[in-house]
Amino acid sequence: MRPMKWAILADSVLALHALFIAWVVAGGLAVWRWPALAWLHLPAVAWGAWIEFSGGLCPLTPLELRWRHVAGQAGYSGGFIEHYLTAWIYPAGLTRGIQFALGAAVLMVNAVAYAWLWRRAWRGRCKPCGNPTGAHERRVNK
Repeated sequence: MRPMKWAILADSVLALHALFIAWVVAGGLAVWRWPALAWLHLPAVAWGAWIEFSGGLCPLTPLELRWRHVAGQAGYSGGFIEHYLTAWIYPAGLTRGIQFALGAAVLMVNAVAYAWLWRRAWRGRCKPCGNPTGAHERRVNK
């Protein structure tokens, strides 16, 4: 494959990585509208938080770096967040403390989103039995 194609593949992985991070951070907002997406979002949040808390690298980072190397481009050291996001937000570089704070922020943002969703779901339920409001009437009229 020509180097240009490898560079395009590396850029595609970069875009996928950025979209995944956006999904982890803000996917709770989509879950408000489409609650079934929680089955996709919660594992993504767990993965993103685990990567941050463990200090690990997402497998997409070495893949992107490998394809950049094959394309003849210079790679970078560290992870995706350190290179692309932290350099923009925190110019001094990524520390363990910042990485831990990012993981905690992801969990907090999503905890608020899911708490609001849970509260909204339970607001429309019958207090004594927990069934959705109107379920009693539907059973009686059948």
